[in-house]
Amino acid sequence: MFPTPLIYVLLLLLTDSVFSKSVELTFELPDSAEECFYQDIEKDISASLEYQVITGGQYDVDVKIEGPNKQIIYQQQKMQYDSHQFTAQYTGVYKVCFSNEFSTFSHKLVYMELNVGPEMPLPGVGDHATVLTQLETSAEEIHSALNRIIDHQTHHRLREAQGRKRAEDLNERVFWWSIGETLAIFCVTFAQVMILKNFFSDRPTLYK
Repeated sequence: MFPTPLIYVLLLLLTDSVFSKSVELTFELPDSAEECFYQDIEKDISASLEYQVITGGQYDVDVKIEGPNKQIIYQQQKMQYDSHQFTAQYTGVYKVCFSNEFSTFSHKLVYMELNVGPEMPLPGVGDHATVLTQLETSAEEIHSALNRIIDHQTHHRLREAQGRKRAEDLNERVFWWSIGETLAIFCVTFAQVMILKNFFSDRPTLYK
């Protein structure tokens, strides 16, 4: 059986993860296409966007953040990865677009994370102004440590996926190069055999 304080800490962490305003996803971006995502954000609320191209082409993509009044908040072209933090000037729907229109044949796999608003405190920890108890302090430290672990795991998975894709592409190139070399060797061998056979073949003698 788990001790009561540990159960209480786990419940706090699970509750906080449920109410966290964060969107994290990985999606495929076809060639000559654009994908947009929409999020309601209230005025004076901060938000942050982080993205990275995992696979495809030169690992680059065009990114744009547009406000409800069509104002361009952030715009970059052919970026491999980046992050941007901003504060909403108006209440409304904000649009985040990823474009691969400059590419005619390369599909991209893109990771993005959109965080809206400050991170919610653990239930019961931020409700009072008194000194935190030892249990509350431990819960807050565990919560921060788990968030750091999640971030490290996410970046590790991205690097692993990117490295695996590059290894698969390299393996495919080596495979086809080996096939080409094998065919070239067979062609050269066949040509040499035919030439040698022609040298030692009996030629008809012309008699006068």
